[in-house]
Amino acid sequence: MPADQTQPGVLPDHAIHAMAARGEILTDLPFADTQVQPASLDLRLGTVAYRVRASFLSGEGRSVADRLEEFTMHEVDLTKGAVLEKGCVYVVPLMESLALPPGITAVANAKSSTGRLDLLTRAITDNGVEFDRIAEGYKGPLYAEICPRSFSVLVRPGMRLNQIRFRSGQAVLSDADLRARHAEAPLVSGKAVIDDGLGFSVDLRPAAGNLVGYRAKPHTGVIDLDLIGHYDPAEFWEKIETDEGRIILDPGAFYILVSQEAVTIPPDCAAEMAPYLAMVGEFRVHYAGFFDPGFGYGPAGGAGARGVLEVRCHEAPFVLEHGQVVGRLVYERMAALPEVLYGSDLASNYQGQGLKLSKHFKM
Repeated sequence: MPADQTQPGVLPDHAIHAMAARGEILTDLPFADTQVQPASLDLRLGTVAYRVRASFLSGEGRSVADRLEEFTMHEVDLTKGAVLEKGCVYVVPLMESLALPPGITAVANAKSSTGRLDLLTRAITDNGVEFDRIAEGYKGPLYAEICPRSFSVLVRPGMRLNQIRFRSGQAVLSDADLRARHAEAPLVSGKAVIDDGLGFSVDLRPAAGNLVGYRAKPHTGVIDLDLIGHYDPAEFWEKIETDEGRIILDPGAFYILVSQEAVTIPPDCAAEMAPYLAMVGEFRVHYAGFFDPGFGYGPAGGAGARGVLEVRCHEAPFVLEHGQVVGRLVYERMAALPEVLYGSDLASNYQGQGLKLSKHFKM
């Protein structure tokens, strides 16, 4: 157990810096500003992307480099910026690699802005049999598999599309723990639906107006991921409006919706968005979802912050109703308090949010 580690849980920012100092996280370049988040580390794209025939896992006894030799169609130089085309699959070596000590595992996830652009981004490793899950003791490179599904995107080295969270042991809060915490200080506005995590539902009856979400347009231009507040939403999104408290999801379409509940992540916890139940409908709520300590908490968060839902419908059209439970937040204890909290100490595009597109679009 690392010297600064006192109990099981998610490692905070200062422990991530300590891991780097011990050589357990290795980087091509020093950490950039704000790369270390309260409970996670942003991962940076390297200088080349490999266009591959299909998504893959390396598998036991195999390296990603071995598999790239089998599946690469061509290499894309990212150094001057390059477009990753919608519908194609790319593998990009990351600037960070790992030499995890015993007892420390890691899990990766897409960043919020990545999910809101419908960029399927997953971490893969040598000997990997799962996406985004990294076993204790892993020593080797990290890669991002990237598949733009709604929009083609312009990327450059150093861009951060996914993030990684480190854990010592397991410290998931039980439903009993969540009920006790909610009774002491509300974790969610309204009634708490606690069942294998904290449930949240979709808001299709907004307090003002009838705008409930956005649907990605099928034929659009390229989005440069470095441009913030730049694009006109009307060029990329159709507004979804209803006075009925329900919408019909079209198969294959991608939607941005918002949760009915405002949630709070206390400073001594972190959370991850997870799917609810596959049998509730023919759709998936994309869970680009690490929620850091301080999300929706204190003066910066107001009375909590609502979760943006990235929804994709599958086999058949599906009627989504106001208040339908579509996902859950799994809370975990922090191994120690972070030095910086989300939103209050660390500026964020999404603290106190409601229905909101990614940061690349004009308000």
